[in-house]
Amino acid sequence: MKNYREKLRDLREDRDVKQSTLAVLLDTTQSNYSKYELGRSRLSIEDLKTLCEFYNVSADYLMGLPDGMPYPKD
Repeated sequence: MKNYREKLRDLREDRDVKQSTLAVLLDTTQSNYSKYELGRSRLSIEDLKTLCEFYNVSADYLMGLPDGMPYPKD
């Protein structure tokens, strides 16, 4: 199973998006964005949300959580 860093890279490459484009979207540098994909820096929740919206995927997908995962009851 791929980790979120591999999924981020795959999504970017499949859509022919440059790291520099995503860096602008996340208000960071290309070098910092590269560190997300390489696992040298952790992705913030805010940046995760922005990337999910950009790619139109769920955070569950990026994190490798199973589909239909039950939510805790109140």
